[in-house]
Amino acid sequence: MTKHLVVTERRRLTAIRAARLFDGVGSAFVADPLVVLDGATILGVESGGTAPVGAEVVDLAGTTLLPGLVDTHVHLAFDASTDPVARLGARDDEQAVAAMAEAGRASLRAGVTTVRDLGDRGYLSLALKDRADQPTLVAAGPPITSPGGHCHFLGGVADASEAGVRAAVREHVERGADVVKIMASGGTMTPGTRQECAQFGRDVLRAAVDEAHRHGLPVTAHAHGTSAIADALAAGVDGMEHVTFWSATGVDHSEELLRAVVDQGVAVGATLGMVPVEGLVPPEEIVRRMPGVVANYRRLHELGARVVAGTDAGIAPVKPHGVLAWAPPMLRQVGLSPADTLRAITSVAAGVCGLAHRKGRVAPGFDADLLAVDGDPLADPGALLRVRAVCARGRWIA
Repeated sequence: MTKHLVVTERRRLTAIRAARLFDGVGSAFVADPLVVLDGATILGVESGGTAPVGAEVVDLAGTTLLPGLVDTHVHLAFDASTDPVARLGARDDEQAVAAMAEAGRASLRAGVTTVRDLGDRGYLSLALKDRADQPTLVAAGPPITSPGGHCHFLGGVADASEAGVRAAVREHVERGADVVKIMASGGTMTPGTRQECAQFGRDVLRAAVDEAHRHGLPVTAHAHGTSAIADALAAGVDGMEHVTFWSATGVDHSEELLRAVVDQGVAVGATLGMVPVEGLVPPEEIVRRMPGVVANYRRLHELGARVVAGTDAGIAPVKPHGVLAWAPPMLRQVGLSPADTLRAITSVAAGVCGLAHRKGRVAPGFDADLLAVDGDPLADPGALLRVRAVCARGRWIA
């Protein structure tokens, strides 16, 4: 028998140089970093190192290198127009997926290499998973909501009973969702719902969480009103979005609930990050409540909560896809240090998305997701807007 020796050429390594590196977990920069990539994986990281023989050298002189950013709350199906719900409603599924793909590419160009989509229409986001031109995607599918409830038009309506939400969770599992999003309260995008009002009974929320955990999926709850926050905590959710303590007249403060968020290890998706748009100002009811919302976020941080920026990208012109780079000044406003701020949009956010083992850090074995910016983002958060280069899973973004 003749044996044939098959020889395959080893993939060429890539060695990246920059002026400084924020590795996603430290509090100071690594000077003169050399980051070596083997395809889609980081092979080595050192200061002042020598590039391996034969490696392609990419010199990003003068830049700061960071992990690719991680946005824990986006809606790729919404196009950041003045009426994203109507615009989505006018698109068939093929058109919607095309628009969602462009939203993903916009995120990549801004340095956001991982997104958690917490509400699409009819599981359309699953069609974008593992595409080379898209960020790494953690997908919830359509959020589970009550009949006529917040975002019911996305297709995730469940009977507001224990059996109803268990069936809805099982459908999400069968369709391949990575996380379950449930609307514990109403929201501004859906006429007929109110942010201060709960949408499910406490036992119903608990059944949804139990069913999701039984299938190995985490649950995050859209929770504005104080009663919805209390119910979500009692139900054992893994995370909460918004957490504004919105009331009919203002913003509540409950030290007991704030401490419970921390004690139960619930991740807080603070709705932060927006671009200035000439002629657009927030509604008066939001402006009036913002000091109270910020004060609650600040107290959560003081108590030790995991606070990340879930931008809600796509819901309005001030929240285009890729808006995460605008969140750090607001994170600092709620008390995060400069290093805490960068961790909140890299390694901590990756953990909230269930990807702490491969995202949010520049370290050997992690995915080759990198962002290079001009300037020092510890001293000047605006540096994150000055993107020089983006690498997603070893692929350079044009």
